[in-house]
Amino acid sequence: MSKIVLASGSPRRQELLQRIGITDFEIRVPEVEEAFPEGLTPQQVVEYISREKSDEVPSSPDEIVITADTMVFLDDQRLGKPRDEADALRMLTALQGRHHTVCTGVTVRQGETVLTESETTHVYFRSATESELLAYIATGEPMDKAGSYGVQGKGALLVEKLDGDFFNVMGLPVLRLSRMLQRFGVKLL
Repeated sequence: MSKIVLASGSPRRQELLQRIGITDFEIRVPEVEEAFPEGLTPQQVVEYISREKSDEVPSSPDEIVITADTMVFLDDQRLGKPRDEADALRMLTALQGRHHTVCTGVTVRQGETVLTESETTHVYFRSATESELLAYIATGEPMDKAGSYGVQGKGALLVEKLDGDFFNVMGLPVLRLSRMLQRFGVKLL
């Protein structure tokens, strides 16, 4: 099998690769400003940034490079990582009692062959009190996550239901990735 390079510093993406049986991979974190052209759909935005990240990662022709970009959108407005606790409260308050969209763009590249796709998951938050949101923020969990929550941690207590790929909300749609990797000759089952 070709050498796998995960172009991400995300511990969640590293964990998800290991969960699906890719345990021998190298990490190379690209330095990319997450800027994108105006007028793109949420899916186009994450695909664009994922490709930009891929372009910044040096690799040899026998290496398979995986990049991803995950964003949270509420009414087509992007919710990034919170600047501080007040910003986390603002985002979580806006999300509670509503549904939002999590989109991840994934790029797989080997040599000159590049494949980019995206996955969309709809997440429904339950109604929550301000004291519940403040208690969640006090855990510190929201501070490094888009949309100010982690579905794999205590943030799950805010999620009423999901429509789509759970792992996409964690930051890497593993089923889509496995299908993309098959096109590069990587079979995980």
